[in-house]
Amino acid sequence: MGKEDKDNCNQCRNTPPRGKLHCYNWLEDIPGGYADFDMVEVQFKNTRKGFYKNSANLDLAIGDMVAVEASPGHDIGQVTLTGQLVALQMKKANVKPDAEIRRIFRKAKPADLEKYEEAKAKENDTMIRSRKIAESLKLNMKIGDVEYQGDGNKAIFYYIADERVDFRQLIKVLAETFKVRIEMKQIGARQEAGRIGGIGPCGRQLCCASWMTNFVSVATSAARYQDISLNPQKLAGQCAKLKCCLNFEVDTYVESIKRMPSREIALETADSTYYHFKTDIFKREMTYSTDKSVPANLVTVSADRVFDIINMNKRGEKPEKLNVEGSEKQKERTEFVDLVGQDSVTRFDKVKKKKKKGTPSQQRGNRQPGQRENNGGNRPPRNDRSSRGDNNRRQNQNAQRNGETGAQHKENKKPTSPKTDE
Repeated sequence: MGKEDKDNCNQCRNTPPRGKLHCYNWLEDIPGGYADFDMVEVQFKNTRKGFYKNSANLDLAIGDMVAVEASPGHDIGQVTLTGQLVALQMKKANVKPDAEIRRIFRKAKPADLEKYEEAKAKENDTMIRSRKIAESLKLNMKIGDVEYQGDGNKAIFYYIADERVDFRQLIKVLAETFKVRIEMKQIGARQEAGRIGGIGPCGRQLCCASWMTNFVSVATSAARYQDISLNPQKLAGQCAKLKCCLNFEVDTYVESIKRMPSREIALETADSTYYHFKTDIFKREMTYSTDKSVPANLVTVSADRVFDIINMNKRGEKPEKLNVEGSEKQKERTEFVDLVGQDSVTRFDKVKKKKKKGTPSQQRGNRQPGQRENNGGNRPPRNDRSSRGDNNRRQNQNAQRNGETGAQHKENKKPTSPKTDE
């Protein structure tokens, strides 16, 4: 392998991770050493991150695998951020100044990585066996994930429980079974979905597994503000909780609703009283009905027109109609047209062509000049030809019965009516 190939391999290996919680270091190219910092951000399995001191002044780059201090032993992680931006990340993570800061031992050696891969291979089997143990102890909890330390001396069990669980006996059984140090961490349903990952109904990776760092409580009022149907199956995500994306646009909807007329005010006109039925925030239109509970005589007007009618009602005036004359536009109903035939069920079926009797040359030779191919010109219809042939056949049979030949019968035959012998 040449030098250029080695440089390309190192460049691919040191590319920044594009997974969860990746932060672009926009301070790395500042000259003069202003962006240097002795703290390094290291990421472990899924969402777990930590900040470690580079006391040995190692030349670390984003993507390097390092061995860091742990209790007990050491752990293996990947460098995700270096430089002055780590200080801002520590402030964002609410790391206290007097907190214990652990250090980085070295870059991970091949032996460290081999032991790390062996520990990772045991995680799935350990999780399944630990679930059976918790079930045998009749504990109301669910073990969602297991993470082994890089040296294999410690395992972290992430569990979900709706109530307080006494798992002291569980820790003893797990320690005897797996011969490692046990640590239990309780997480919520949203954190579990973020650790496991998956694809959402929008077709993209789950937000909690790709970029979300904190989870804000979601209420059903967010769906009401956005006029979303309160269907639990549609509103719930893979964590069985309300989708976090319900909060993404709710603030914009709340601000838009504040600029709309109140839905509780009924509009008085000369012919009837109208009650609010629905609102289209994007078009700034409101639909009113003459009945409170049943949609009857629905009329859609703009928000500005509703404000005008409310002001008229306050002055004791009633307009003749809810709509302004000449403002009603008949909406042309566009029907669905399949231009390219994509929605046809039989679009791939082969059309069978009906074969005509006789060869094309024979059919062209039998036709007279200027005569159509099908029943055109002086060609008699099919029914007349068949009846005429039956009459000729019947006359030939009678002639043969009387001893006449076909030629004599044609000579004796009168043109008006067929000849019959008595």
